[in-house]
Amino acid sequence: MTVVLDTNALIQIFGHASTLAPIQDALLQGRLHLAVSTPVLLEYEEVTVRYAGTQRWHDVWAFLTLISRLHGSIHRIGPRYRFHTITGDPDDDAFADCAIVSGADYLITSDHHFDALIGSGYKPQPITPEEFIRRHLGRP
Repeated sequence: MTVVLDTNALIQIFGHASTLAPIQDALLQGRLHLAVSTPVLLEYEEVTVRYAGTQRWHDVWAFLTLISRLHGSIHRIGPRYRFHTITGDPDDDAFADCAIVSGADYLITSDHHFDALIGSGYKPQPITPEEFIRRHLGRP
């Protein structure tokens, strides 16, 4: 199953006490494929550095590199078309574009701007991290 993680979801999957750690575990085990694009990676970096510092970004990058090397489960996407599906926050369009072009099953996010994808006709549907865990990772 291929997913796109919004930045808020990515940051929250780390830490043993995190309720979203099952997503990190599934990525580490190769049970999930993560689609990213250059704009998505730049947003990950910008937000992570802003809120948690450069060292935290290096840790996130090391994690992404690790799962890519272990399982080949990071898919770099180069969208050539902007779908303009997210009107509430134009920065979020990069995530929607990546999800659409990659054919992702889900865009995992707590951001309601992505509700614009619901009923839009595009395959990736937004889902909260908690609901994704309940539905697909067999955790309460």
